[in-house]
Amino acid sequence: MTLNLCVLTPNRIVWNSEVKEIILSTNSGQIGVLPNHAPIATAVDIGILRIRLNDQWLTIALMGGFARIGNNEITVLVNDAEKGNDIDPQEAQQTLEIAEANLSRAEGKRQTIEANLALRRARTRVEAINSRN
Repeated sequence: MTLNLCVLTPNRIVWNSEVKEIILSTNSGQIGVLPNHAPIATAVDIGILRIRLNDQWLTIALMGGFARIGNNEITVLVNDAEKGNDIDPQEAQQTLEIAEANLSRAEGKRQTIEANLALRRARTRVEAINSRN
């Protein structure tokens, strides 16, 4: 038995295929989803979506949004998403270093919040690279 997973951003379809299992980062922690999962709707955090296809695991970096699970269908609507295999490791590491530097230089509440979000996004992209097979 499989699940139909669809990952959408405002601009494109990132994933639309059957999967065996997923692990999704939500605002209240990670959840695993197998076939016949109870129906839920949840907020999606900045984090990694892990997808199992038979014996292989793939990763997608998600940049926050919402997910709906029911009837063996999972729809994930996010601000942005990037497959782990599509992320350039050097560029992701440079972005992480810049985000860390920007956070250390942030002044005031707004700059600190924006720098923290940029750092979380950069860390997620690096994690997606490091988690791929």
